[in-house]
Amino acid sequence: MTEPDEHELLSVADEAARAAASELVARFGGRARGIGTKSTPTDPVTEADLAAEQAVRGVLARRRPEDRVLGEEGGATGEGRLRWVVDPLDGTVNFLYGIPAFAVSIACEDESGAVAGVVLDVVREECFAATRSGQATLNGEAIRPSGCRELATALVATGFGYDARVRARQASVVGRLLPRVRDIRRVGAAAIDLGWCACARFDAYYERGVKAWDVAAGVLICARAGLEVRALPAGGEDLEGVVVAPGTIIEELFELVR
Repeated sequence: MTEPDEHELLSVADEAARAAASELVARFGGRARGIGTKSTPTDPVTEADLAAEQAVRGVLARRRPEDRVLGEEGGATGEGRLRWVVDPLDGTVNFLYGIPAFAVSIACEDESGAVAGVVLDVVREECFAATRSGQATLNGEAIRPSGCRELATALVATGFGYDARVRARQASVVGRLLPRVRDIRRVGAAAIDLGWCACARFDAYYERGVKAWDVAAGVLICARAGLEVRALPAGGEDLEGVVVAPGTIIEELFELVR
């Protein structure tokens, strides 16, 4: 079978993200149904999450039936060299509370990493996208990150886990970082955080405990925009994570949050 090019894969990711967004728009603002929990009582899953992932899987089954899928809700399925990493609703708590900050995140990976990725901010109708060899874009227009040169003037985004013990350690890191930066923001959707870093709304982002589906697309978009990406290694009870920032400040930020 002929190997698809990056733009074809990006087209599939875009179609799948928009299919999921249709399911989310139809349900946003109403009473959430089918609420359950995952890792902790504060880690919810709703009927909207499930319907959105089903919509994504429907598009992938039609256009890329030979590929694997790793979805937040449906787990790993299929075989094949390429893998689709899917978060059908990043920002479920925001969605539940009627806060208009949630996204669909879809990336396609091969053995070397992400090939194409899309983060669709559903309410704002902003589509961040990139391919491995192409530019990062927002609704088709090239984007660039901030030129922040000093951590003291950086607006830094982050997020927190659902486990109380993890959150306690994350709070200590925030306490250490806050006096050293302009300010800290917590949107509640890692994919949006990364998209906003890529287009200079934030200067940098870090978070521990993120899953592949949270960041696979966003990290590619940030890297293609020109930001540096580093993994936060696990240590002791700490979870793995990621740091994204301009090269001018990433060393200092990394040392503070590692």
